[in-house]
Amino acid sequence: MLDETLLDAPEALTRVDRRGLLRGAAEAGARVRTAVRHAAEAGITQLKPDGRPRAVLFAGPGLAAGCVADLLNRLAGASCPVARLRPTGVAPAAGALRWELPGWAGPVDLLLIATTDGTEPGLALLVEQAYRRGCTIVAVSPAGAPLSDAVAGAHGLFVPMATAPYEEDEPAAASAPGALWALLTPLLSLLDRTGLLSAPAETLEKVADRLDRTAERCGPATATYSNPAKTLAAELADALPLIWTEGHAAGPAGRRFAAALAELAGRPALASDLPEALPAHGRLLLGDLAGGADPDDFFRDRVDEAQPMRVRVVLLRDRPGGLTAAPAARELALGHDTPISELEPEEGGELETLAELIAVTDFAAVYLALASGA
Repeated sequence: MLDETLLDAPEALTRVDRRGLLRGAAEAGARVRTAVRHAAEAGITQLKPDGRPRAVLFAGPGLAAGCVADLLNRLAGASCPVARLRPTGVAPAAGALRWELPGWAGPVDLLLIATTDGTEPGLALLVEQAYRRGCTIVAVSPAGAPLSDAVAGAHGLFVPMATAPYEEDEPAAASAPGALWALLTPLLSLLDRTGLLSAPAETLEKVADRLDRTAERCGPATATYSNPAKTLAAELADALPLIWTEGHAAGPAGRRFAAALAELAGRPALASDLPEALPAHGRLLLGDLAGGADPDDFFRDRVDEAQPMRVRVVLLRDRPGGLTAAPAARELALGHDTPISELEPEEGGELETLAELIAVTDFAAVYLALASGA
């Protein structure tokens, strides 16, 4: 059950936030600025690549790394294939997973590694494997982690992850909202230098500004009625979210929201891009989870009964131009008595609108986690 009174009690929210999730969400803009500085100090802004890589390979564990891979694929995939490597089993080292390069990987390919930990032995073994194949290697992880030594030994480029002073003794959790931007930002700068996407320093500064403004709108001191993240959290109190996305960058934001709801709040959610979402999730609007479903006696006493879970559509759009499937989505949902929540960012560049969608949904997942005692 969601304690909605907690949403408008900032001090109480802070007390129950033992994982520092609200602080991580609020610091996203600062993480971007720190990560830009770390990327420059590591030499990324001075790189003069000799052509584009044939393919970009990405490895990293956890929610943040998965979202980074999804975003890079959406932003740069039209210029160069971006493939995420997933662990395939146990490696011959204590506590290590096995990460394998594709058989075709070689000197014309780029391996990116992003992790909030940096102690995974399997990633160090992957670096050695990439070095033997001649791949270019770039890694982002906490400074001083064993992974940094492995990358240095393979003549790769290591960028220290942007961390806060309070994380010196304990590394950031992979699910922490700020971890995404600490890992993603240096890689955006790198791929900007290689010509795979456009993310110059001035664009990343706008992203940081947008994250700061969104944190002000969605922070714990802002009341629910004017706070889009708290409003969304309250609307999803007893709902199974069907996250429907439209627009070039909304898809990764929606998939991250679904993953964050599961990992942070322990809530199931389904995400799909429009228009494929309509046939993919249409049957869910007809069964027992539908908004109007109530096959039992309408007049029975429900005082001591838990409220049944019903589906709710969450429509995320990043201001797509031209034809849109949103009217059909609204008609399908409302035609089956299914409520719908909509989020659409303010105007701006692609990275700015993406940042706003991620920030609002990150805050919503955090509020849902805190107010439901997850």
